[in-house]
Order: sequence, then C-alpha cells, then structure tokens
Amino acid sequence: MEKRMQEIAEKVENNIRLSADDGLYLYQSHDLLTIGRLARQKKIEKSGSHVFFNVNRHINLTNICLSRCKFCAFGVDKEDADAYCMSPQEAFDYGAEAVNYGITEFHVVSALHPDQPFDYYVDVIKRLHQAYPDIHIQAFTAVEVFHFARMAGLSVREVLQILKDAGLGSMPGGGAEVFNDDLRRSLCPKKAMSEDWLEVHRVAHELGIKTNCTILFGHVETIEDRINHMLKLRELQDEVPGFQSFIPLPFLPENTHMANIKRTTALDDIKTLAISRLMLDNIDHIKSFWIMLGIPIAQISLYFGADDLDGTIVEERIMHAAGATTDRGIGREHIIQLISEAGYIPTERDTLYNIIRTY
Repeated sequence: MEKRMQEIAEKVENNIRLSADDGLYLYQSHDLLTIGRLARQKKIEKSGSHVFFNVNRHINLTNICLSRCKFCAFGVDKEDADAYCMSPQEAFDYGAEAVNYGITEFHVVSALHPDQPFDYYVDVIKRLHQAYPDIHIQAFTAVEVFHFARMAGLSVREVLQILKDAGLGSMPGGGAEVFNDDLRRSLCPKKAMSEDWLEVHRVAHELGIKTNCTILFGHVETIEDRINHMLKLRELQDEVPGFQSFIPLPFLPENTHMANIKRTTALDDIKTLAISRLMLDNIDHIKSFWIMLGIPIAQISLYFGADDLDGTIVEERIMHAAGATTDRGIGREHIIQLISEAGYIPTERDTLYNIIRTY
C-alpha cells in the first residue's frame, strides 16, 4: 500500500475527516480494493449489515419544462408531440392505483412548467395526503421549489411551509447536478444556481423537512468539481443537519444535447460511490440508484460503501427518457434477492429510514 493511502486509511480508521486533497488522491488511485474496503468499513459503522430499500410510486407530473437543460432527455416544449401534464385528479389516480402494491411513499417530481400556478402543486400534495395520510410524500426538488417561489412571488420559506402544511413529508435531492456555476450557466442557465439549491435545502432543514442530496457526474465536470460538490454538502450538513442520503447519479447521454459524451465506466461509478462514503462522514446513507447505475453495478456497490438500493419504484420515466436500460420497476422479491446474495440483511424502510421489516 502506498504511503499516502496508508495515511488516509489511518484517518478513516480513527474517524478523522478527509480533506479535499485526500478525495483527489483517492480518485487518482488505482487501488480500488483498498478504497472499497475502507468505504465498506464506514458503511458497517453507519448501518451494520442492513441494506435498505423502500416501496414507492414515482409520479412525474409533467415533462413540459422551460429549463431544457442540455443533459436532460425528459423535458420538452409545450408544443412537442410527447408533451403531457397531469391534472391533479390524474396525478391522484396514478398514485392511488399503486396503493395496493403496499407502497409507503409517493415520490412526486416533475419539470419546470412555465404556466402551472403554485396552487396546482399544492393541490396534488393535498389530495394525496388527505386520502392516504399514512403514505409519506417525498416531493419536489430544490430547483422546483425555487421555481415555485419565483412564479408565485413568495419566499422559499413560505413555499416550503405551504407544502409542508399540505402534506409534504420530505424532499428528494435532484437538481444539484454539480456545484460549479460556470458549468451550470452553460448547461442549465434557466434554473437554480448552486447557492440557490443549497439555500432551499438549508431552509427545508430549518423547517424540519428531511431531504436527500445528489450529484450528476460523468459529463463535463472535473474530479475537482466532484470533490468540491461533496464538501459543500458536508458543510451544509454540519451547519443545518437534514440530509438523509447522498445519491451519485451517472450521466446518461442518450437523447440529450450531450449525446457525444460516453457513458461513465463501471470503475468510475464504483469509485465515486466509495469515495462519497468516505468524504461524507456526516450523511448516514449512500444510495445506489439502480435505475441509472444498472442492477449489476448497484449490487456490487454494496461492497463499496452503499447501503441503500432505493425503491421498487413501480414505474419511472425521467431516467428512461435518457436511455436507462433497466426495468421501469422491480419487485420487492428481486431487491431482497440482490441484497441477500451480497451477504446483507434486506431491510425494508420508510422514507425516513424507520425499519418496517427485515427479510
């Protein structure tokens, strides 16, 4: 083992926080097995032998989007033949039809619709919550909340409080992309910048709303950008705790304006998951999002620091628009098998990581 890797290993074993330079070294290192061993050690410290999943229903309200980010294959213009926008009743019906699957979460996200008023989104949440008060609602990314605030002439705090009062339980982590505003101005100039995203999550945490956080990697960002992104999340978690999990999302280029970029490699995916576990010492869970990573990589990642395979989904649309080749949903039994084969305890959780049952 190289001397520098030995020094990092000693830091990890003694619960000493890793620096930006440590993170850069780990990315440059080819000693994947040592990185994985250290990440798995931290995973065991955080969650023991449990690997988590939940049973959820994704509700993607609309694909009509004013942002039209270069890395996105989901958003379309209103005039596009594939454009759709659910009514509040259609969204309710779509969620309700999955209740018999035993779902514990409605996962509601959409695009930045140029015309829909904020009341529309409040109505969607209110209908679901009133009919199914025991099913948790995780809804709206920070970029959506920032958009709602601008459209409605309200503060972010006012928007979040209204949504919370309507039944919002927590927020997903999407829209973070990478915290480099020069890149954001080039790739997604019409939506929230880095500090806007962080501020929405800061306010959410202050209001007692738990959230997740993400990174979109493997496009035009640098390794330095990735580490800086993780450090900004770590700093916010130190300041106002509330992040439940970190979700590294590999860029899927198909059907985007960046289709010339090659898909990330398995090595890059695994290394990013492992390094995130080591850098983000104050975030309890690292989620391996099987829809984007693919089931084989997601399963292998359980040896490299990940402790959550996300949900059975029932149906997912956004990532599949960008060429995700996985099933749109998988069953509880399949997830249980994937976890058991890796030697862990399959643990069904609710959105807030309360254990429902183990298998």
